Amino acid sequence: MLDWSPIILTLQLALITTVILLVISIPLAYWMANTKSRIKPIIEAIVSLPLVLPPTVLGFYLLIAFSPESAIGSFLNDVFGLKLAFSFSGLVIGSIIYSLPFMVQPLQAGFASLPSSFSEASFVLGKSKYQTITKVLIPNIKKSILTGIVLTFAHTVGEFGVVLMIGGNIPNQTKVVSIAIYDEVESLNYSTAHVYSGILLSVTFAILLLVYINNNRSNKFSR
Repeated sequence: MLDWSPIILTLQLALITTVILLVISIPLAYWMANTKSRIKPIIEAIVSLPLVLPPTVLGFYLLIAFSPESAIGSFLNDVFGLKLAFSFSGLVIGSIIYSLPFMVQPLQAGFASLPSSFSEASFVLGKSKYQTITKVLIPNIKKSILTGIVLTFAHTVGEFGVVLMIGGNIPNQTKVVSIAIYDEVESLNYSTAHVYSGILLSVTFAILLLVYINNNRSNKFSR
């Protein structure tokens, strides 16, 4: 009988990661799209680092940071009682870091594509910066937001290296579906690996299909 816990755990991880990244990335992407600060290239490089860094390298350093023997891990454990190494909470933090560019970059491109007249008109009408962002700019980058959500969710669902390094292979806690597939292949249980892979493929394809259908409809209405 198929164990559904890795699939449920994967979807939970992807959903939590996507929601948190959406909240974090909107102000960060807005700042990156509009700032003229000298540190902008440094921030962009840090945000984009997971795109080129091998997942195992990032996972290794996060595991070291989360370890109870490290300063960060010891502080979190002593003050907040958090044990991030080999825990679901650690997977969430690792996924947030690893999937950050997949949310930030589409949003940054969306904000950068908006005419400056949008903000200027809003300010002339007496709107605050917060009101301008939430009620004027964000509604005009819906496609970018949807793209960021889909890319982040799909990328988190497919994670392997980072989650393996941080979470290991603990059933019902850190064993996500990518780890389960690896386990089944190692055990030569190809039939079960096919089922897990097929479910993952179907879910991600369905999400992407809905996005493209929605984008095509939006393009027709905008003509």
